[in-house]
Amino acid sequence: MQRLGLALSLAVLVLAGTAFAQSSSSSSGSDAPSSFYPAPPPKKAPEVDTGAPVSNLTSPLAADQVKPTRTAIDSEVEAEMFMHASRIVWGRYSRIKGAKPGAAVVTKGALWTIKGKLDSVAPGTEGDWVSIDAIVERIAPNHVTVRGEVAFRVAKVQNGTPCKVAGILHFHRSGKSHVWRLTEGDNPCDGSQEFFDLVYEKPPVEKKPVPKRG
Repeated sequence: MQRLGLALSLAVLVLAGTAFAQSSSSSSGSDAPSSFYPAPPPKKAPEVDTGAPVSNLTSPLAADQVKPTRTAIDSEVEAEMFMHASRIVWGRYSRIKGAKPGAAVVTKGALWTIKGKLDSVAPGTEGDWVSIDAIVERIAPNHVTVRGEVAFRVAKVQNGTPCKVAGILHFHRSGKSHVWRLTEGDNPCDGSQEFFDLVYEKPPVEKKPVPKRG
């Protein structure tokens, strides 16, 4: 009887020791650093946001440009003259017999604008034209600064595709001249000097009625 009790006691001790060993082994395995330390990989990879479309993008410089709301006038005399810059002369064709000037319109306001076009009618140049569409940023003595574009359409240049100079453009007038010439007047497509001029036209004298003598 004593032998049976002793055998049972030994069996219980063996089972308890085995359980303790397994528990220790499991514990020590969980504490050991893994190859993915400090964290295991996620079970699901994060979703990637869809990229923004590349259409309708603008230059980062555009945000820095302040849209002018008023024309700066440093010379009232120059402004009064430029108000009547109503003719366009295109030097490329001006010496061809039959050439005629084009028309420009300066609109006065807090922010001045200028628009105009010359459709060439000289023989052999029909269909060619030049145009201007701009706001006037500053009027100074002998100098006018605009922001916009001047386009040249010449049949023999780029198969008649309009070639443009755009952005900040400068018109200069010399001395007592009545002509403002575009400084950036070289055609960007073939390098030719276009000699784009805005010409002052003296406004007609307003005739006042002569009072009748009673």
